[in-house]
Amino acid sequence: MELLRFTTAGSVDDGKSTLIGRLLYDSKSIFEDQLDAVKRASVQKGSEHLNLALFTDGLRAEREQGITIDVAYRYFATPHRKFIIADTPGHIQYTRNMVTGASTANAAIVLIDARNGVIEQTHRHTYIAALLGIPHIIVCINKMDLMDYREEIYCAIKNDFQSFASKVFPGNDMRFIPISALKGDNVVKPSENMPWYSGGTLLYHLETIPISQDHDLVNQRFPVQYVIRPESDEFHDYRGYAGRVAGGFFHPGDKVVVFPSGIESEITSVDTLSGPLTEAHPPMSVTLTLKDDIDLSRGDMIAGIGLAPRESCEITTMICWMNQKPMQINGKYALKHTTRDVRCIIQSVEYVLNISTLEKVAENKTIKMNDIALIRLRTTRPLFYDPYTTNRITGSLILIDETTNETVAAGMIV
Repeated sequence: MELLRFTTAGSVDDGKSTLIGRLLYDSKSIFEDQLDAVKRASVQKGSEHLNLALFTDGLRAEREQGITIDVAYRYFATPHRKFIIADTPGHIQYTRNMVTGASTANAAIVLIDARNGVIEQTHRHTYIAALLGIPHIIVCINKMDLMDYREEIYCAIKNDFQSFASKVFPGNDMRFIPISALKGDNVVKPSENMPWYSGGTLLYHLETIPISQDHDLVNQRFPVQYVIRPESDEFHDYRGYAGRVAGGFFHPGDKVVVFPSGIESEITSVDTLSGPLTEAHPPMSVTLTLKDDIDLSRGDMIAGIGLAPRESCEITTMICWMNQKPMQINGKYALKHTTRDVRCIIQSVEYVLNISTLEKVAENKTIKMNDIALIRLRTTRPLFYDPYTTNRITGSLILIDETTNETVAAGMIV
């Protein structure tokens, strides 16, 4: 079955955790022991009803404050698809956590409180979703039960959101659903309280969103993770290059070029533990064998002839800074890009983005935790990359503090 990864986004108290809890509860995706534990915790907190947010808010601090702090991942499946949910924090203080949870998502659920409408935090999270290249946006206008399920409230918020989103999400798949996460309206079951809406439930949209084209299926990209050399009697001369397909289709007989050497060769087989394949595509993990013996190791890349990745030591990237220690201009960091590990130096800060106003502040050269900025860096060895808008795998990177081994930034190559 297809796997859909999706994330939640929205302001504090918009009902993200409650929505995920309702989705799991109504789709019968909760084990009995989990349900019993949440029932006990709901009684201890004095709730008059089952507190669905407790299914995802597992940290003690989260339950005490009633907010989401860290990313919570939940897994469930229906007869149509498998799902991985990233329930991310809504507070501005935890922007970095949202970037982490949304970085691999196919879809983002943006929640809006029907009482408050589109607010600054809605703009902030929508822009981050656009920055991370999430192709599908589902806008859930929540707490419609508190607004008497009025259609004019839904339409006003929808129009307000569309006027902003058109600036940052041109051409992307965007859907709107009026819901009540607390009552269950239009989450898994259609709402009897909103007969004016006929666009399908949230679960229906999650099951039917087309995601097969979300990967780069044009440019052949295969970062090498490991070289397989069994050296046994049965596979004495076997040399395979293991990794995950990052773009395009690979078949036996395809002409390819290897980076950084630039040597051309031909694929002789596409192997898996279950046997050889006639085709491999993202995000399959396979082993490729080549016609020629080439010096090829972890961090190198196999690509299609004529569709080569860009190769450079000068990289311009949008980053989200994730560390309490501010970024140091001319500072040295370790950089990880696909399977390639290099060192880099921060050359300059082009601007820091004011997410509230979308203003690019060129005068600000100080990058602190949760800031988003455009920077230029230089690497010790070239990277083989595509722009993030073309390929989210070969267009992304992380920066690591070499002294503490902490991941300090996530970057999207522009």
